[in-house]
Amino acid sequence: MTTESTTPQWVKSSYSDNGGTCVEWAPTTASATGIVPVRDSKNPGGPALSFPAAAFAAFVAGLQAGDFGAA
Repeated sequence: MTTESTTPQWVKSSYSDNGGTCVEWAPTTASATGIVPVRDSKNPGGPALSFPAAAFAAFVAGLQAGDFGAA
């Protein structure tokens, strides 16, 4: 029997640039728990937001569809 680590393995968003505006998420935690943790890479010791996977997927789909306008 194997156990999942409770320590998130953070991955930087592929859309983050090198200008310091980076978002990180923990996909292994998301797949194991159904909760998507998200944090600001500039503050790795700071708080992380947690979203249900379905809500996060809907948010990402909205971004890809342009539902939130241009930056």
